[in-house]
Amino acid sequence: MKLSTKTRYGTRAMLELALNYGEKPLSINKIAKNQEISEKYLENLLIILKTAGLVKSVRGAKGGYELSRPPGEIRLNQIAQALEGSLAPVDCVDNEKACNRSGFCATRDVWTLIKQSIDNVLYSITLADLAQRQEMKAKDRPLVYNI
Repeated sequence: MKLSTKTRYGTRAMLELALNYGEKPLSINKIAKNQEISEKYLENLLIILKTAGLVKSVRGAKGGYELSRPPGEIRLNQIAQALEGSLAPVDCVDNEKACNRSGFCATRDVWTLIKQSIDNVLYSITLADLAQRQEMKAKDRPLVYNI
């Protein structure tokens, strides 16, 4: 199972906002540049995240986007849910009626365990955790000089 580009890029955008939490709002241009995401694509993602109540927009010359609440209160499962919907690997996990074998299918049990595991991992990580992990990785990254 693969997560879509929406979820991968949306999580990176949210990470960028978490890394700058408490500072001025970030412009789409800045987020896009720092996270190497197309501005047009990012704009669509931020609309979805705003509708889900995860980010808010600030109008004006010093406007942009910021998290709607502290990074420690936003879990990765909330981001994935907003951008992806269910992370069930097959339809019958969320909808037993999607398959007439659901009631007696052993493989459905495995797919359900996979979904539960993914949900548990994403629930266990907040944006604050992810930001801390990113800051640690940035410290370990060797400097690159453009000459």
